[in-house]
Amino acid sequence: MGPDLVGAAEVATGQALAALGAVPDLVAFFVCPGAGPAVPVEEAEAAGLRVMELAGPGATIGTTAHGVMADGRGVEGEPAVAVWAASLPGTRVRTFFPVAQRRPGAGPDGRDAIAVRGLVPPAEDDHVAVLLADPSVFPVSGVLDRLASTHPGFPVTGGLTGGPGADRLFAGGTVHHGGAVGVLLGGASDARVVVSQGCRPIGPPMVVTSARDNRIAELAGRPAAERLREIVTALPPEEQEQALTGLHLGVAVDEYAESHDRGDFLVRAVLAVDVGDGAVIAGDLVEVGTTVRFQVRDAAGAAQDLHELLAPVRRAAPAAGALLFSCNGRGAGMFGDADHDVHAVRVGLDPHGTAPGATGPRVAGFFAAGEIGPVGPGNHLHAFTASVLVV
Repeated sequence: MGPDLVGAAEVATGQALAALGAVPDLVAFFVCPGAGPAVPVEEAEAAGLRVMELAGPGATIGTTAHGVMADGRGVEGEPAVAVWAASLPGTRVRTFFPVAQRRPGAGPDGRDAIAVRGLVPPAEDDHVAVLLADPSVFPVSGVLDRLASTHPGFPVTGGLTGGPGADRLFAGGTVHHGGAVGVLLGGASDARVVVSQGCRPIGPPMVVTSARDNRIAELAGRPAAERLREIVTALPPEEQEQALTGLHLGVAVDEYAESHDRGDFLVRAVLAVDVGDGAVIAGDLVEVGTTVRFQVRDAAGAAQDLHELLAPVRRAAPAAGALLFSCNGRGAGMFGDADHDVHAVRVGLDPHGTAPGATGPRVAGFFAAGEIGPVGPGNHLHAFTASVLVV
């Protein structure tokens, strides 16, 4: 960490390679130039090039970001470099460079179409893809929809760079100004993805009985606002304000599931409640017949959600490391410090927990302007989410 980003890149890369003790198959790195004019973007480019120069012959992937995380620490808005190196015996790592373009009105019924080049189709034994993208020029949601139509159920994780103009992506020894870069992990890889949307449910699951676009008129046969009022007033007084300030809606991803529990809902914001006609206006389209459940997003609920989702992964198999893509609205803004998510993932994946001397797996990542990860059978673009690739 510090204003000398190239020097920081050298130190971070050296530490990552020394800790690995082997030739890496994959190096992921993240460069924070700092807020405002702290460091010229050209120096951020030079730092990324230096990491790739030192990384060796394996695959490399990286991005500039609002903040970075590594070694149990998070840094937001200050010059810093985080480097993560992995030796993955038997795993095939392939780098790809997708280019996407939105074509207005070129799709069915005059809808927009997405033309994609360079999106390497997953092989039969590929397990997961990591995608880093600049949202100002790369239509991420459209590309995820395209992948879902050609390779349903194939998981993608990753994150979006901070904003237009000064974002840089890195892969294969080169710098990319905008667009996207990615890697596919296949072969003997046992990588798993955890997506924590940072919400806790309130009230029961309910079926949408009247809706138009994102405007939900009725839930279980009664005005949606009336249902919401009942749920909120049934909460303890100290939780009612949290519900009103952090209200979201979970949309079931599998209507045919026997039950709908934590992790079974795609969380979207509640934009407004129309007291005139009793409608709840969601941040996405909601169809009649869909099961939904109101959700609250706060620091305590987000911490609990991440902890509960990591527990079964920890019990299933030892984790050697993880890449973390955490929303730039989390960190200090949600938890009061930038260390929360990277520390929680490290401890949550460590079979020794918080025992003295326990260090946990190596975890690194960045604070993203949007997070990519699977919920149910499809991949989605999220907000206020932690998407974790565990290896």
